[in-house]
Amino acid sequence: MLFGGMATAAVWYYATPKWYRAGYEPIQPITFSHQLHYGQLGLDCRYCHTHVTEAAHANIPSVQVCWTCHGADKANIKSDSPLLAPLRDAHERGLPVPWVRVHKLPDFVYFNHAIHVNRNVGCVSCHGRIDKMAVVRHEQPLSMSWCLDCHRDPEPNLRPNDQITNMHWQPDRPDLGAWIKQESQIRPPTDCTGCHR
Repeated sequence: MLFGGMATAAVWYYATPKWYRAGYEPIQPITFSHQLHYGQLGLDCRYCHTHVTEAAHANIPSVQVCWTCHGADKANIKSDSPLLAPLRDAHERGLPVPWVRVHKLPDFVYFNHAIHVNRNVGCVSCHGRIDKMAVVRHEQPLSMSWCLDCHRDPEPNLRPNDQITNMHWQPDRPDLGAWIKQESQIRPPTDCTGCHR
């Protein structure tokens, strides 16, 4: 009975969206809106997240990236806004903005961000419609079964390389994903060692 109760409690806890962080929407030190910066202003994801195509982890933007537009000695866009006080403070002190990480996989999972982006998986597949989020939230469960579903059938998530960051892109033909998979020889691993190394 004890074992059954523990197993039920474990499944109840670990199978909930809380464990997978789906819907997680932390309060950030600066109210940064992707809806404004990407959705309305049209900034490309790679302007702020500069290493997404070459690093295992997507980088959080540095103070200098934000300062390019919001610095009083730069473009001076809303540089005196009280909402940007943490940015001004970080710049003056030479420290990073203490952003709260939204997307995080467990330490026992190997994930390479650049491989996915360079193999035609669009940002929207994992991060959702960032262009519509005033506050970024953890959209997908990023669970093992969710990842394996994509590795077993990647075609719906594949797109041309020049459309990787386009949140509202739609394929112009129904077999495009299958064509990209064949042309790019995309064969995601489905065995344990692909993600657990």
